Amino acid sequence: MTSPPRTKPSTEGIGVHSGISRTTEKEAATAASGEGEVAAFRLVGLHKTFGEHTAVDHADLTVAPGSFYGLVGPNGAGKTTMLSMAVGLQRPDEGRASVHGVDVWKEPLRARRLMGVLPDGLAMPERLTGRELLTYLGQLHGLDAAEAAQRTGELLAVMELDGPAERTLVVDYSTGMRKKIGLATALLHGPKLLVLDEPFEAVDPVSAATIKQILKRFVAGGGSVLISSHVMALVEQLCDTVGVMAKGRVVAAGPLDEVRGDRSLEETFVDLVGVEIGGGEGLSWLVS
Repeated sequence: MTSPPRTKPSTEGIGVHSGISRTTEKEAATAASGEGEVAAFRLVGLHKTFGEHTAVDHADLTVAPGSFYGLVGPNGAGKTTMLSMAVGLQRPDEGRASVHGVDVWKEPLRARRLMGVLPDGLAMPERLTGRELLTYLGQLHGLDAAEAAQRTGELLAVMELDGPAERTLVVDYSTGMRKKIGLATALLHGPKLLVLDEPFEAVDPVSAATIKQILKRFVAGGGSVLISSHVMALVEQLCDTVGVMAKGRVVAAGPLDEVRGDRSLEETFVDLVGVEIGGGEGLSWLVS
């Protein structure tokens, strides 16, 4: 007997759920910036050294509410270290970070309720299925059983991790599946901000298209997104705001069209980070 065709799940339900109380939202709204608007994410003077090496050098960054922000930079620029400090995974030597006016280090529990994080190389319980993982994390977030089950079902459907995939342990997931379940864990508690470190790295085109659709829906629903990426074309496709990082500092930031000017983002990036494109000399044995 032929099974009925599977209908592609909708992303209609992926928006911003309220992850904090009304009182907390009101308190956060009073912590206005100098421009009269609370930033979704504000990093001020973040600094980190490892021995004699400065990984992040008093970096500043601001993500406006409702924006899709792309952070780009060469390998070793300090992107991952800066984001790890900003979300509370690594303590800075100096500086501060806030999410909708809530200080990440002074009020970590309140701050974490406001943001969903997908760090680079996310470690997850490997011997659980996707449903078991999300159910477990839902309990840690304090969701009641019915709410956790509903959100888990919706996320698995939208990520295309339901059906036969539900019987697969996380340890057996492909790279694309791991990225999608990682994004699901970041969305589960209904954050207002997503901070995603290389969410498309080594992801197949089908999984990448699903993730893009979900992120666009999240921003359209009132959320804010900060992604780091090496892929300039991806940032140009998705982001309205961009920051360029080099040698531990954010050397340029602003609306995408203003930062890149009349050139491509890649051309502007190469100039800003001060590197020369190699490959034009040497390797004579490759030339016939």
